[in-house]
Amino acid sequence: MERQEIEIFLTLAEELHFGRTAERVGVSQSRVSRTVARLERRIGARLFDRTSRQVAVTPIGEQLRADLAPAWRAVEEAVTRAMAAGRGITGSLRIGFSGAFTGHLLHSVAEAFGRRHPGVDVQIRQVQISDPFGPLRAGEVEVQITEPPMTEPDLTLGPVLVSQPRMLLMSSAHPFARREAVSLEDLAEATLLTVGGSAPRHWLDYHFPRLTPSGRPIPHGQAMTHWEDALSLVLAGKGVTPVAAAGAHYYSRPGLVFRPFTDAPGIDYAFVWPTGRETARLRAFVRVAMDRVREAGGPSRVVESLWDDRDERDDRSERDGPDRRGA
Repeated sequence: MERQEIEIFLTLAEELHFGRTAERVGVSQSRVSRTVARLERRIGARLFDRTSRQVAVTPIGEQLRADLAPAWRAVEEAVTRAMAAGRGITGSLRIGFSGAFTGHLLHSVAEAFGRRHPGVDVQIRQVQISDPFGPLRAGEVEVQITEPPMTEPDLTLGPVLVSQPRMLLMSSAHPFARREAVSLEDLAEATLLTVGGSAPRHWLDYHFPRLTPSGRPIPHGQAMTHWEDALSLVLAGKGVTPVAAAGAHYYSRPGLVFRPFTDAPGIDYAFVWPTGRETARLRAFVRVAMDRVREAGGPSRVVESLWDDRDERDDRSERDGPDRRGA
């Protein structure tokens, strides 16, 4: 099989759409169709069942994908490493994050990035919500994951890495804890924690609004400077705060309750870097990250895939543990 044949086959098996496959590979849709037909003639069996409405991988196609994909990834990584060495993708890359689940995802991406670019030392650190862009502007990190919106002219907003439903975090003693869900209008009847420090006003107004959609004022309570402040303040009954749905998995503990909003927009987490300071290392890391997101099914699925990976590792450790202890 030629390189492009393998790429077209594996991409179509992932996308299950001839148009999107053609766009990703950079060829015409008819080229994709001819390539698949040629492969099926050579193999002597159908690799895809296709109708006017959908495309599905056949059992033989699934077998071929399972056999080809690991070898293809190894080839791609080998070529990428050689290109990286030739282009000088070496040195260190400092990356910032705010929430635990984005940090977890970045470490997962860093593992894949390290296999492709072993000459780069990736350093990941937490950025406090009270000074969301300070480390970027000071050069302490080169890129970070931040919740839009962002209108700062000296910063560039990159692709969205994670997209999560918005929830409201409260104590189990709060009256809202007895509800199945809450609305933005309900915030007029609660005390909303906010963020101190140098967070931009437009960002605060978006994530910690002062008015409900109908114009009712929302009481604001104590300002927090670190995310950990929110957990302790909520537990103490000082207020409520919006969070991403993944927070229910990463921050769950006795006394905390997470309730979904019925009408609030989701929370995105996107790459941000100083305008004009984009490096080859940074671009390479973003590419690897977005490959990870695409493999997981998109920004709204990538966090769940992390949980699946961790559960699979835990199950494997439990299975392998007795054998190691008995050895």
